[in-house]
Amino acid sequence: MKAIKLKRILIRSISKIEDISFLKAINTILGSTTNNETLILSVAQLNEIIVSKKEIEQGLFVEHVDFNKEITLWLKD
Repeated sequence: MKAIKLKRILIRSISKIEDISFLKAINTILGSTTNNETLILSVAQLNEIIVSKKEIEQGLFVEHVDFNKEITLWLKD
């Protein structure tokens, strides 16, 4: 995937997010990478990213909006 296509996908995805905490986390990540600083991850963090990517490829995820709906229903019970 080319960078421009990935950027468009990310912009679309981010524009749908309403969760302020999640947006702040994304902002923190973007801020750390735009400062030309190298982000050093632990082996455990790298392994978690690898596992997460595989889960996404297999469709083992819930969209953020759907997750919020599930939590709202769960809290009402």
